[in-house]
Amino acid sequence: MKQMFYYLKKVRFMVILCMVLKLVATVLELMIPYVMEYMVDEVAPAKDLRRVIFWGIIMLALAVLVRTINVGVNRLSVRNAMQATYDIRRDLFWHSLNLSGEQTDVFGLPSLTSRMTSDSYNVQDFLRSFQTMGIRSPIMLIGGITVTMTMDRGLAAILCVIAPIMVAITIAVSVRGIPLYEKVQAGLDDVVRILRENISGIRVVKALSKESYEEQRFAGANETLTRRDRKASMIMALPGPLMTLSLNIGLTLVVVVGAIRVNNGLTKPGVILAFLTYFNMILMGVNGLNRLFMMMSKANASSRRIAEVIAQPLGLGVLPAKETPGTKREGYIVFDHVSFCYGERETRKQEHMSLLDVDFTVKKGGSLGIIGATGCGKTTIVNLLIRFYDATEGHVFVDGRDVRSYEPDDLHRKFGVAFQNDVIFAESLGENIDFGRNVEEERIREAAGDACAAEFIENYADTYQHQAAIRGANLSGGQRQRVLIARALAGEPDILILDDSSSALDYRTDAILRKTIWEKYRETTTIVVAQRVSSIMNLDDILVLDEGQVLGYGTHEELLRDCPSYREIYQHQMGEG
Repeated sequence: MKQMFYYLKKVRFMVILCMVLKLVATVLELMIPYVMEYMVDEVAPAKDLRRVIFWGIIMLALAVLVRTINVGVNRLSVRNAMQATYDIRRDLFWHSLNLSGEQTDVFGLPSLTSRMTSDSYNVQDFLRSFQTMGIRSPIMLIGGITVTMTMDRGLAAILCVIAPIMVAITIAVSVRGIPLYEKVQAGLDDVVRILRENISGIRVVKALSKESYEEQRFAGANETLTRRDRKASMIMALPGPLMTLSLNIGLTLVVVVGAIRVNNGLTKPGVILAFLTYFNMILMGVNGLNRLFMMMSKANASSRRIAEVIAQPLGLGVLPAKETPGTKREGYIVFDHVSFCYGERETRKQEHMSLLDVDFTVKKGGSLGIIGATGCGKTTIVNLLIRFYDATEGHVFVDGRDVRSYEPDDLHRKFGVAFQNDVIFAESLGENIDFGRNVEEERIREAAGDACAAEFIENYADTYQHQAAIRGANLSGGQRQRVLIARALAGEPDILILDDSSSALDYRTDAILRKTIWEKYRETTTIVVAQRVSSIMNLDDILVLDEGQVLGYGTHEELLRDCPSYREIYQHQMGEG
């Protein structure tokens, strides 16, 4: 929670002003029953109408002033909390973008989503209430008891006994509730995950008529979340009835004891009326503390989850060049006996490895094709090359330097990447190709033409201003892939990676695309991950993978001669026995 208060530093003067004004308003509110008691016991018996009107105006003025200050303070507290939460969401979003692949895998996208939404809202709600309720409630409680003690210590003794009991109940229950709300937020992660999976895969769910099955999955996660939330809410709701019961008992005692004391001439009727009003104020103060502790319990659990992300080191650390090994091998891209395993494993056994002793080089301006069955490690090679992950064993070099010695932006600027299932944003097609790089319009059109995307984009009435739906839902699979390839080409990268990005293209378009890249991007080092032999057979070298191991490496002709697995793939796809 300490880190969340850090974000209030930016508006600390406004926060202090807000709390001071709230303190003033609360003190003025505590004066109203005192004035009422004075009018009943002192002014009214004197039968002086002018004094009655004067003190009545004083009470009215206090009420109006309290309301005016409270309205202004509430608005100011909302603005302060929103500013702090804006900074929290900004930092959380920035850290989420800069997490390494392994860190992202640990948190999971659904959990990052719920931390950005519901967790940040819980923190905002508490920061807002802390500036107002955090001042008003304790002052109402302490101030009410203090003022009543100056009026009648006998009746105030009742409050002195009841108030600590109520505060103790509130604190004890709140301490119990904090861990429960952490479980509630974890349950929300599961709900978000299932919802995200079903929205992304809605076509598959409908096509296979699995709506009922997915409803059951969601119902299970939702039931778990509801059960945890119900348990936390029930525990956190306990102080309310208990405190109300305690206060009502105290209120009854005040009326009974007060009536006896008035009858015996030990106190005045106005004191009893003031006491009853102060009892209500104390009740509001205790209920306010209860609500504040409930919000604090949620916010504390949420702030821990947010702090877990923000406290993460930014991605993979950059190593000084002198601390990284060099390579004597010639090649713009070098994989030097690289092995890799996803996740944290205490034992690095061969069967756990996603890649095992992968070794190859690609010359400057050269090309490499990677082919193999699904799950063989093709995309893992791309992930290591871009340094989404670090190799478990071995080293990856780009332009003679270990990738760990590059600043992330310097390394990533070398690449133009198009993944098979990459994201089309809900922006214009031109903005999707540009992607915030301020690419000239002429270059955007040229890249679209090279990617065979111009032929359908320029058929729209608004051409490159045509709006894409979320995830490109208003485009076909082939159209999406061509826009993604245009985005990769637009930046004129040193290294072009096409990761199964032509799987939805027809053979004619795929052939035209390959020919264009070959002719116009001769200086670009190209890596093509593909399922089709026809997409890679004309490249300089081809890497054949199976379960993370290299089965063959060489030209198309060499692999046909020396690699049975490649020859089998070729024969199946090209129809040659």
